[in-house]
Amino acid sequence: MTDQTGGCLCGKVRYTLEADPVVCVTCHCKNCQKQAGTALSVIVGVPEAAMSIEGEVKTYNDTGDSGAPVYRQFCPECGSPVFTRLERGDGLMFIKAGTFDDTSWINPAFHCYTKSKQPWVELGEVPAFETVPEGM
Repeated sequence: MTDQTGGCLCGKVRYTLEADPVVCVTCHCKNCQKQAGTALSVIVGVPEAAMSIEGEVKTYNDTGDSGAPVYRQFCPECGSPVFTRLERGDGLMFIKAGTFDDTSWINPAFHCYTKSKQPWVELGEVPAFETVPEGM
């Protein structure tokens, strides 16, 4: 499934992923809720070295539960959140799932930060974790 493409709402930020995604997750943390403007964020972990990006992004320096920096990147023109980078990302970065041109393959493996999920969100049969599962 390599060579996935995507971008922001206005098209000024575009990317190509030249490797298969490593993981797809639904995050319910409060900061993802605020950035997405809704109850959750679906993010896809990809090898940063396999990404090519066209256009400029603006970065908001956030802080995760652990106290570590989280870099939330968005298009400065249309404001679409596109990427999230972690200081200790182990070579991974995260792409907001809705920015892929083809989203038909998106299938989150688990829910994280369910301790702050909205009470009306149903999790179904997908595994769920209060924070981030061990090894992530």
